[in-house]
Amino acid sequence: TILADKLPPSSAASGIDRLLNVMASLRDPDGGCPWDLEQSYKTITPYTIEEAYEVADAIEREDFEELKFELGDLLFQVVFYSQIATEDSRFTFDDVANAISDKMIERHPHVFGDVGMRDASEQTVAWEAQKAAERAKKSDTTELSALAGVARTLPSMIRAQKLQKRAARVGFDWPEPSDIFAKLEEEIGELKEAMTEGDQRHIDEELGDMLFVVVNLCRKLGTDAEEALKMTNKKFETRFKLMEDMAQENGESFEALDLDAQEALWTKAKRELKTKT
Repeated sequence: TILADKLPPSSAASGIDRLLNVMASLRDPDGGCPWDLEQSYKTITPYTIEEAYEVADAIEREDFEELKFELGDLLFQVVFYSQIATEDSRFTFDDVANAISDKMIERHPHVFGDVGMRDASEQTVAWEAQKAAERAKKSDTTELSALAGVARTLPSMIRAQKLQKRAARVGFDWPEPSDIFAKLEEEIGELKEAMTEGDQRHIDEELGDMLFVVVNLCRKLGTDAEEALKMTNKKFETRFKLMEDMAQENGESFEALDLDAQEALWTKAKRELKTKT
């Protein structure tokens, strides 16, 4: 049974106040949820990442009703961390909200200050300069790496892009996209050598080098590597499902077909989908 006296009715509190009270009740040692009470900053981190991806998925599908719920799930993660921090006397949810408000005001002097109006490109340059200044403030050293502050927990492809952009800002970059092809061919050669040696660790290393170069090529061509791969994943999934459907229509099990027959279905599916675009 829900103990109504532990929570304010939805009409008596703002949405965020109600949520904060729900979270405090879940973490209450006297009658709270055992699972929620066992959690820590680290244990809920995977759920935060998962919820962020589910938000992105709802947006990709343009399911805005679902987006409302997914944003709620993501907000709950912020409230969860803030509740644990409150219990640890580190900071509160209000501190989190005020910190981001202060940051946004400081980074937008053209809106909240006396700086003249900027166009989008000027604002991007100013934004990056402001972030660099903030990183320098946080550093205890006089020299700060251009790569400082790129989160290690980012997906590897996204992190590679960010590292490369940072390096490019200080001049460490190929002049033209065409210059990258020679490097890519070099990495392919080194991968083939590693495969001949049969050393799996060396193979992994060379594959990583090759992927890093491909991400750099995407960046130089103005393509987001993550988005490009997302499109290819979607294309592969669509073609593969169509192959399975074609096999079923022929009264066959796709997995029972030999590779030549599967390849034939792949070519047919590819051709059919092209005619629809």
